[in-house]
Amino acid sequence: MLALIAILVLIVSMVIGVPVYLGFLVASVIICFGTGADPQMLLMNGYNKINSVLLLTIPLFVLAGSLINNGGLGEKLVNAVEKTKVGKSKTGLGVITVVACAVFGAVSGSSSATVSCIGSIMAPRLRENNYPDGLIGALIASSGVLGILIPPSMLMILFAWAANVSVLGCFIATVVPGILLVILLSIVQVVIYKKENGGVTEAIIKNAQIKEEIKSEKAAAKLAAKSKKKKGESAIPALIMPIIILGSIYGGWLTATEAAALSVLYAIPIGIFYYKEIDWKVYRAAMLDAGRTAGVIMAMMLTVQIISRLFITENLPDLILGFLTGISDNKYVILLMINIFMVIMGMLMDDCSNTILLTPILLPIMTALDIHVLHFAAILGVNIGMGNITPPTAPLLYLSGRITGSQVKNMLKPTIILILFAWIPTLIITTYFPGFSTFLPKLLGYM
Repeated sequence: MLALIAILVLIVSMVIGVPVYLGFLVASVIICFGTGADPQMLLMNGYNKINSVLLLTIPLFVLAGSLINNGGLGEKLVNAVEKTKVGKSKTGLGVITVVACAVFGAVSGSSSATVSCIGSIMAPRLRENNYPDGLIGALIASSGVLGILIPPSMLMILFAWAANVSVLGCFIATVVPGILLVILLSIVQVVIYKKENGGVTEAIIKNAQIKEEIKSEKAAAKLAAKSKKKKGESAIPALIMPIIILGSIYGGWLTATEAAALSVLYAIPIGIFYYKEIDWKVYRAAMLDAGRTAGVIMAMMLTVQIISRLFITENLPDLILGFLTGISDNKYVILLMINIFMVIMGMLMDDCSNTILLTPILLPIMTALDIHVLHFAAILGVNIGMGNITPPTAPLLYLSGRITGSQVKNMLKPTIILILFAWIPTLIITTYFPGFSTFLPKLLGYM
């Protein structure tokens, strides 16, 4: 009963805007007072759990991603893809947006950074080609969370830590669902674009004005470029970074933490000497950003670890499983209810908080249902990604609206369409066809 009250308090605190870690702390205090648990022992247990070398990968990947972001990778990535045959068609710009978000999300490790960077670059280009205002914001929001599924993923590192499983296995388990989502998002956005017929007359008039502004901006950029030192324009050096990271890990040469450190050592000289975008000011800002992010995550992990242990002590997984089996004893119906629960939680909290909280609570339930932990990793990743763009809360949807200048009311319809015909099919296939996400881990010997 105390666990249910704590969950209710946690949800209410999230809705009214209380910081996540404080919400976890308040819920933990409620259970402690009710059960007489020793707070000192809980703190010691939480500290021992987060005292892990694996967690060093988080600030290191954040730092490497920030350095690459400031190195101008987004612009160069988009320019490189635009030169292909796909990039020369109007609907191809939507495909470019999806692919760029997937690649950039994997490099940066942050959904919000992906939406901010790729959204600011692609929004003017999409408007220039008569993409509807709502579709622009919805597409960038939906594509921005692909970094959760495309390795190296910070979310999967947290899952591996919380579930005490192989990081590499979690990376591999989400690859195929991520690729399927890229394909479906690309197809659905083409259908929406063609149905909207490239926008209404008013939008076309606005786009004509935008074209003139873009032309003048390009002309000014050319003049400015002549007065500056020549910088590297290829996106290849930055895109090699994930290959180096994953290759060194899967090759058995480096651990995940060592590979994260290597990514930083690689990103610094590339940003300084090739892209010529990183100076002391940028480096300092990247260090501060990595420090803040790591500090927030570690504080959140401590409080989540405390409340997770209390939930397990109060037999919350058994209570949830008992409640679900009381409704139906069919495995597939129970999985449907668990998916709905995860999506709702994804709407209320950020992806890191959800991963750390839900993994220890739901893992015993998934084990009882004979769901492999790597299969669960893929299910959780898709669910949390979809929750972040599902109205009414949808944190990434509102961020995309601010970045792209799209009105949220115009984004709702295309977002629902993308969810119905891209996200939900991916979730159904990932959930009910285990081989879809476990094929690669089995092939590479992680299962």
